[in-house]
Amino acid sequence: MELSELLYPVSEHLLDDLKDILPHKLGKLIRYHSEFEGLPNLESSKLALIGVAEDRGSIENKGSAAGVDKIRSRFYRLYPGNWQASCIADLGNLRKGNSLKDTYAALQMVCEYLFKNQIIPIVIGGSNDLLYPMYLGFSKLEQYVDITSADAMLDIGTIEEAVNDTNYLSHLVLQKPYILNNFTNIGYQTYLVSPEELQLMDKMFFDHYRLGDLKPIKKVEPLVRSADILSFDMISIKASDNPGHSRSQPNGFTGEEACAIMRYAGLSDKLMAVGLFGYNPAFDHHLISASLAAEMIWYFVEGFFNRKGDYPLTSKRDFLKFTVIIEEGDYELVFYKNPKTSRWWLEVPQIINGDTTMERNILIPCNEEDYQNAVNQEIPVRWWKAYQKTIVI
Repeated sequence: MELSELLYPVSEHLLDDLKDILPHKLGKLIRYHSEFEGLPNLESSKLALIGVAEDRGSIENKGSAAGVDKIRSRFYRLYPGNWQASCIADLGNLRKGNSLKDTYAALQMVCEYLFKNQIIPIVIGGSNDLLYPMYLGFSKLEQYVDITSADAMLDIGTIEEAVNDTNYLSHLVLQKPYILNNFTNIGYQTYLVSPEELQLMDKMFFDHYRLGDLKPIKKVEPLVRSADILSFDMISIKASDNPGHSRSQPNGFTGEEACAIMRYAGLSDKLMAVGLFGYNPAFDHHLISASLAAEMIWYFVEGFFNRKGDYPLTSKRDFLKFTVIIEEGDYELVFYKNPKTSRWWLEVPQIINGDTTMERNILIPCNEEDYQNAVNQEIPVRWWKAYQKTIVI
């Protein structure tokens, strides 16, 4: 199926509004899928905006399907940074399927096309179950996938129900082919999460970080740097900065922190897709949340155009190496630091039949604090979970 068959052009009403904005704003500089000219040439595109006006998978935030163009309109009115804005293509809105499964299939196909052409999709939802088809878009790439999700809840739910925004993680874990390597939640709030869900996350060696454990916000950077996909549910932002959700919470990330997280995602040389979900205009009477969502996308783009070509694009042979011996258990932790970017990684050995296979060791992002803790004989939790998952019998 052709890409144009899966996407509606940007609405003419929205494009008519662009006539009134200043010439140097993003609405005048990025390229569009228009009714008269069709899809833009994507050969020079690096980033693609895709609206998905779909909320049939939402349990308690119906109305999020109506928010896509409000975010898009606010984004158009921002000035660019020091970017080549013509590398951004707005592909319009995904055609809504007769069923929710049809919408999932269409979004999966669009993501597959963009991944194949090395274009990063920026998906504007809709409800956060749309992460599910984005993940399925990786199934033909023959690679494992790491997901980081900013969310006040874990959304594990039960597999007995169809995919929705409260149980999509269960479906991700059990979906064939089994390509989910790791799932990391950032910003969950303990009183919104059942103990059983936390126990299940630990049983699967998935990472989860309470909101209060992520101060200062720079602690999030390595957690985002490890991801192939970032899913950002707006419910993770506190209500005073984000009224546009039916279940806005009094606590959460600040607007500034949300923008910082998106910038970290853009900076990551590994990240291939981002989804922004949960915005509901029915509760956003002054368009505060729409403006914040637009600024979050702006910061993601800002990060992308400042990528450093870091690992995995740069070999670890160019890094500084630090070895720490953990006396209890006799573990050897190997850290790497890129002296050019001051970013840190931690090596995780893969164990096969009791033998360490150095050629297949993996690096997980970390920070200098992890190194200092190791020097003080504290094993980083992320290393331990990753180590348990790499033991091959």
